[in-house]
Amino acid sequence: MKIAGIKNDIKGVIFDMDGLLVNSEKLYWQANIQAAKEAGLDIPENSYLKLAGASVKKMSEFYDKYFPTIQAREDFIKRTDELVAQWTKEGKLKLQPGVAQFLTYLKNHDLKMGIASSNYKSVIQEDMKVTKIKQYFDFYLSYDDVLKKQLKSKPASDIYDLAQKRMGLPASNLVVFEDSSSGVQAAKNAQLPVIMIPDLKAPSKKDKENATAIYSNFNQVLQNTK
Repeated sequence: MKIAGIKNDIKGVIFDMDGLLVNSEKLYWQANIQAAKEAGLDIPENSYLKLAGASVKKMSEFYDKYFPTIQAREDFIKRTDELVAQWTKEGKLKLQPGVAQFLTYLKNHDLKMGIASSNYKSVIQEDMKVTKIKQYFDFYLSYDDVLKKQLKSKPASDIYDLAQKRMGLPASNLVVFEDSSSGVQAAKNAQLPVIMIPDLKAPSKKDKENATAIYSNFNQVLQNTK
């Protein structure tokens, strides 16, 4: 399979999950805003965008800046997760534009597919179940794997290095899809070609340097695939 912007023939595809396959980043953003308001925290709404696909360091900086105590931070995270879980059950979690069509296309062409996400295994399983996409993937890696194998989180290359091993294909025959700067950097660090489909934030100058190609959605990717 060929995608415009990628030189070599593609035999395997590795996807991020949140903000790329599903609209969960938007749900987390909305949940962050609500959780903070419920707790009486005065945090500018656009500041939560820094959490989308953020590295562990960036998230720690955010929490240190806006939360007076560790308990306040933990309560905020817990409430955010509760709201997202509730909204997921209510049907607000959706596939991003063109995802279903693109996954079907890849499956019909016998490509290997995997997920390399920074979210927890239980969340990934629930999201795949709700959106009915589990059958497309040969494997998925989660934050549970990062902890279990003592890997470094994105933007380190670790989770993509592991994903490539699971694929059993050379880097030249793989492509990664990511929506965040840290994810794009992680794929770049793993020396894998990466296509960026931005979600909440526009691509930065560094993203444009790191990404092999940038598309607006999976419908556009499919239009440039043969």
